[in-house]
Amino acid sequence: MDITRSEVVAVRAAAEVVNVRHIVRRAAVDLAFSLVEQTKIVTAASELARNMVDYGGGGDLTVELLSDGIRKGVRLIFEDQGPGIPDIQQALRDGFTTGKGLGLGLGGAKRLSNEFQIDSAPGRGTRITIVRWKGSA
Repeated sequence: MDITRSEVVAVRAAAEVVNVRHIVRRAAVDLAFSLVEQTKIVTAASELARNMVDYGGGGDLTVELLSDGIRKGVRLIFEDQGPGIPDIQQALRDGFTTGKGLGLGLGGAKRLSNEFQIDSAPGRGTRITIVRWKGSA
């Protein structure tokens, strides 16, 4: 698998979540994603960026355009140095929240992605990687 373009974006404040949405949409458009595919990856990115700001104190987003033979995709890596997630399975459950939201962010982002990986532990921050492939369900 080749990375055809990579960009790192600092996400430190809630206002920067809008910028994340624009950057991710641009990447999806550059790969000729359908409108539905664009909406899915942008929505997932928005949820994860907001979580990174609200719960992780902000962090960095790496946006990578991927090429794997004829497949094209977008990989998003969200990394923060926040408090970490003590129970990942619980955090992925719909309705679970430690804040004031609906508790759909992590689980929703997972459902909107073709690939989803989370690495987190108390005291060492969180790294979430998602991939959306063009033309996949």
